[in-house]
Amino acid sequence: MPQNTLDPNIPALPVFKYRFEYSISQPLRLPQYPGSAWRGAFGHALKKTVCIVRNTSCTGCMLKSSCAYSYIFETPPPPNTAKMRKYTASPHPFALRFPERDCIEPDSYRLDVLVIGHGQRFFPYIVHALQKAGQDGIGGGRQPFELDHIKQYLQNRRVETVYRAGQLSSHDTESIDPLPAMPERIRLAIHSPLRIKQNNHNLNPYTFNFGAFFGNLLRRISMLTYFHTDTPLETNFAELTRAARQIAFTDQDLRWFDWTRYSSRQATEMNMGGVLGSVCLDMQGMEPFWPYLWLGQWTHVGKGTSMGMGHYSIETASLSDTE
Repeated sequence: MPQNTLDPNIPALPVFKYRFEYSISQPLRLPQYPGSAWRGAFGHALKKTVCIVRNTSCTGCMLKSSCAYSYIFETPPPPNTAKMRKYTASPHPFALRFPERDCIEPDSYRLDVLVIGHGQRFFPYIVHALQKAGQDGIGGGRQPFELDHIKQYLQNRRVETVYRAGQLSSHDTESIDPLPAMPERIRLAIHSPLRIKQNNHNLNPYTFNFGAFFGNLLRRISMLTYFHTDTPLETNFAELTRAARQIAFTDQDLRWFDWTRYSSRQATEMNMGGVLGSVCLDMQGMEPFWPYLWLGQWTHVGKGTSMGMGHYSIETASLSDTE
């Protein structure tokens, strides 16, 4: 383990968690992993709702800097950005989560939506778009989902209903729980496919390592704070990344989960497989990494985060359930 010589700068990144509760009148017939189906329906409904300039790409639209769809789904970097200048889009300010198949009730469905940073300003648009997406139908069979109510998960395990019967109430802008004391040992349970590349190869259950995982997480959190908050992360990135390469998981129980999605933009099937399972860490001397590992439970990590990929949670007897 590395010596604790780094002073961790806790990222200032608000994340807001909502649970959308839908009613369904037919047996569920979504794909085994529904991330692409829900994200596609959400994006289509949002653009149809807010776009007033038809048949124009977002990149060429003069309204892109003030448009809810552009900010949430295309997320173009500002013209004067000092980061990601070669990229056409920065990280999206949201992530989706889906219930385990064996936890789905016959007549209801829950969709968790994590809204990041300034994306919270557009929450009413998100609600309207996901209501419309459900009504229009999800997946190839266009199964309808009727939005019933929305709950917001607050600090100290509090839950408030913020939407019911078509009415969105003014609600708390309180973010996720603050950083708790660091446990002695943790288990990272990976709930949705986690896809990370190292040296142009996807990490599999045998090559998955802490250095690549943490480097990807640190980069994602840095980009989210830069593009979606007023307080970009300032820390010793190079030293943290170097130190992370010296850390090994104490135990790994991973498997590969394969799924494909159709990309209309590229007109082809895309393989989106990733690892599932769990890894364990001895936290002695890990103080510099703890704030990022804690926050990463809500930002997700790796590829396809807006489709729900890369969701993990920290399990230890000394911490309460992060749900």
